[in-house]
Amino acid sequence: MSILVFADAPKGKIAKAAYEAVYYGKQIADKSSSTVTVLTYGDVSDSDLAALGNYGATKVLVNKNIKEDNDEQLTAMGAAAVEKEGAKVIIFSFDPLGKSLAPRLSARLQAGLVTGATELPEMDGDNFTVTKSVFSGKAFSKNAIKTEIKIISLMPNSIKPVKGGETAQVESFTPDAAEGKIKVKEMKMDSGDGIPLPEADLVVSAGRGLKGPENWGIVEDLAKALGAATACSRPVADMDWRPHHEHVGQTGIAIRPNLYIAAGISGAIQHLAGVNNSQTIVVINTDPEAPFFKAADYGVVGDAFEVLPRLTAAVKKFKANN
Repeated sequence: MSILVFADAPKGKIAKAAYEAVYYGKQIADKSSSTVTVLTYGDVSDSDLAALGNYGATKVLVNKNIKEDNDEQLTAMGAAAVEKEGAKVIIFSFDPLGKSLAPRLSARLQAGLVTGATELPEMDGDNFTVTKSVFSGKAFSKNAIKTEIKIISLMPNSIKPVKGGETAQVESFTPDAAEGKIKVKEMKMDSGDGIPLPEADLVVSAGRGLKGPENWGIVEDLAKALGAATACSRPVADMDWRPHHEHVGQTGIAIRPNLYIAAGISGAIQHLAGVNNSQTIVVINTDPEAPFFKAADYGVVGDAFEVLPRLTAAVKKFKANN
């Protein structure tokens, strides 16, 4: 029996969340005396595929004939890989592709599915109990999976992968996969030129306190100095100050970066729901009673137009001296 991990590889690069999923699978494999096989697709270099062994993969199956994330084809490919490897546990990242494929594969294989896991499962023989966050991160639930085949999707940034020194065996995997009813004619990526938010370890965000889109340069300057992604609150996106793909919150993108800096955002519950799983939250606001301060690890009562440039200068000075 092997643990099968689906690794997304947009534009031929293994996603950060995929490394976490592979390492997560390795921890399960160690407890069950099994091995980890990674399944992926597209034009990923063999060296990058073999390097997945650093995170616990023994073998990598890659289908280079599939270039885009066609859900029907990838589901068929996943089912064929499960059969080939005799996999009883399948791991996805809880990212857009995992949110689409995991339920499809669950229905096809009649497998129990828990989405958005935040910890390693508690294992009792063939039974798994998986912890996940619920109610916008305000509580946790424990979910038992009792089916023969089990599928878990891991919430990004829930586990820190530890890199080893192994290499994985890379195999071409091209099972028959009918085109199905869906055919992808064109793909348009609306993610800007920066770091995609779900992949970002550092995020600098701002709200209506910036007073207008013409002032966003101070946010972008700090993000550039830190090597961070930029984000915004919903009102900012709704007013077209910033593109909608930067909107984080309950109705936008939920993120879990190591550092989230929020400037000029009051901290409404809808916004907190999308960012409250960040490892460290820094809030900058002129209002000392802003609700966001209650969720912050560090708070600065001050004007973003003064604080952000000073932070940027401090970061640049620190990097120049180190």
